[in-house]
Amino acid sequence: MKSIAAVIMAGVIGLAVTGVAGFAMVPWLRKLKFGQTILDIGPKWHKSKQGTPTMGGLMMVIGVASALVVTVITDKIMDGDIVASGSMVATEQYTKLWSGFIMALSFGLIGFADDYIKAVMHRNLGLTIKQKTVAQLAVTFVYLLSISKGMGGLTYMFIPFVGTVHMNLYYWFFGIVIIYATVNAVNFTDGIDGLCSSATLITSLTLGVVAALKGFFGFSMTSSALAGACLGFFLWNKNPAKVFMGDTGSLFLGGMLVAIAYGINCPLILLPAGLVFVIEGASDVLQIVYYRISGGKRIFKMAPIHHHFEMCGWSEKKIVAVFGAVNILGGAAAYALMKSGGYFG
Repeated sequence: MKSIAAVIMAGVIGLAVTGVAGFAMVPWLRKLKFGQTILDIGPKWHKSKQGTPTMGGLMMVIGVASALVVTVITDKIMDGDIVASGSMVATEQYTKLWSGFIMALSFGLIGFADDYIKAVMHRNLGLTIKQKTVAQLAVTFVYLLSISKGMGGLTYMFIPFVGTVHMNLYYWFFGIVIIYATVNAVNFTDGIDGLCSSATLITSLTLGVVAALKGFFGFSMTSSALAGACLGFFLWNKNPAKVFMGDTGSLFLGGMLVAIAYGINCPLILLPAGLVFVIEGASDVLQIVYYRISGGKRIFKMAPIHHHFEMCGWSEKKIVAVFGAVNILGGAAAYALMKSGGYFG
């Protein structure tokens, strides 16, 4: 199968499976009374969302998994090997792809446990911060170990304007920081209808284009599958949302973006390509730090920053549109950085 055809196929399957899954899963989640609990600290008008089914992120997990498995198998049947494209070492690419997907699934399982505790056990805060952190760091360490072993013990990555660098011990420190930060920043963005899925859609398209231009069509395929799943979910999650992704979905999405960034050997691309996630995560950290050092004062009316704009009177649709435009600009900046930084040779 031609690489471009496989990329398109993955996107179509991701979109179709996720979108169709909603017809069965949304009523099922509602029947099980897996409804979202709206905390009192949030905007008062969010109370109208109380009881909307959550854990809808399972739809995207199914969509991405179906797209990857069906596309890879179909490509193999047609004597292709899209996963190994762009590299002289096929095992390295396969390790990065499937280790990355398993990592994203693992993050999704952590989110599922958190959602289950909130929705079924009626403990509003779900897992404790310590429990989440320990679980996420464990998943991160195992993932970094797996891809290091898959690369024969090497720990290299591309840094714009510097080139391919062997990170040695810095590989572990850098990896833990960027993976933990990315996954949780994506999670912060899941606060209003359609925001997280649309932002991830744009970031995944950016990563997919960069991967294709470099010849890493296996990860362009993965990006396409993720983008398709996000679009399929957005149809159910756009305002007014019929279902929420929950931490099941947002942590899975963060894991997938990390997997793709590592797959194309440049985790740093997540900074510009996921500009909205950077802004969301930074706003939350700034709010907490300033609150503590100022004795209770706040920079924003509410954090993460999308809630600040809500409190300023912006509609959820306007926030999604503006943040989407910001992420498109971030995607353009990511491409320019990679091109001028020597990534494409």
